[in-house]
Amino acid sequence: METLTVMLACGSGASTGFMAANMKKAAKDMGLDVDIIARSESEISEYLNRIDVLMIGPHLEYLFDDIDSYIGDADIGVVLMKPDYYSTLDGKAALEHMLEVFDEDDES
Repeated sequence: METLTVMLACGSGASTGFMAANMKKAAKDMGLDVDIIARSESEISEYLNRIDVLMIGPHLEYLFDDIDSYIGDADIGVVLMKPDYYSTLDGKAALEHMLEVFDEDDES
């Protein structure tokens, strides 16, 4: 399996920096080959050609509602992070949610 590149986006990139670190640790523990970067929502367009998944902080739900205007035709999975694991910076729960979303997409 190729490395999956995931971008976490929030307002300034600060809280997602901590979440990215926790997700990297969880990915290693789970044996997943995942590269995780944290950036501010203003940087999304700069990374579209380098990422497979975009995870958006729950406080940026408005981005999720209008995500097509951000990503255009890019073949990127988009996940709106849940407040419960985001508020506690639970990297394992975030990865499990992301994988669950993509398992559902693969089944449809």
